[in-house]
Amino acid sequence: METFFRGSKKVTLIDLSDCLSNKTSSFEPNAHKIDYLTHEQSLTVSNKLFGLEKEDWPEGHGWAAENVTLSTHSGTHVDAPYHYGPTSGGEAAKTIDQVPLQWCFGNGVVLNMTHKKAGESITDEEVLHELQRIEYEIKPYDIILIRTDTSKNFSQPGYDKMHAGLSRNATQLLVEKGVRLIGIDAWGLDRPFDVMTAEAKRGNREQLWESHFYGKEREYLQIERLANLELIPVPFGFTVIAFPVKIEGASAGWSRVVAVLEEG
Repeated sequence: METFFRGSKKVTLIDLSDCLSNKTSSFEPNAHKIDYLTHEQSLTVSNKLFGLEKEDWPEGHGWAAENVTLSTHSGTHVDAPYHYGPTSGGEAAKTIDQVPLQWCFGNGVVLNMTHKKAGESITDEEVLHELQRIEYEIKPYDIILIRTDTSKNFSQPGYDKMHAGLSRNATQLLVEKGVRLIGIDAWGLDRPFDVMTAEAKRGNREQLWESHFYGKEREYLQIERLANLELIPVPFGFTVIAFPVKIEGASAGWSRVVAVLEEG
């Protein structure tokens, strides 16, 4: 959290993104790897590319750099409609580079669902009850953040199985009210795959990835792997910035998601 003054206005920035590292790769189902090139190691590269020696560089230091191998769905990221299927509403589904920026910048609303247990479904009735509790009526392009506090377990094995997930009916409710971006501080917006898979094998296939697949009918975006929602001091009255990295034809893009609170 960072607080500063811009003129007479007090601005607070809350980082809602998790941090990828080689440590997180040990438990993240979407494996990733970061290779670090130090200021000293880059001297070999600069010699090969440019014929420069160590003494040619100030203080004998070249550049630092990293080579990263990861999925577009690793870490805090925004899912594009194309992730859910090739079409949405009968038209070609948008990839992440085609998503309107307006969808990723707007008024934030936190819905507290921390009472829900792992594997449980968050229903439309529960969403409506929480909106009534905080006395808020959803407006078009609001950015809805589902707080489960699962992010507190981000460094633990099995993190991807610890959350409650949004039901299709709850997702539909939000999208039909004009919401285009829904975020959650958990591995996924739907319930964990182990729960959905077990139910599908018992014959209940309609619930499998139901919130994601609703995006085949009406376009919307998801932010997955949010963090620090508990640090936002109000349920609404703040701005969310969640611009995804622009990757041609991709189903998702990494995002440094930030909540902005202003006073004065």
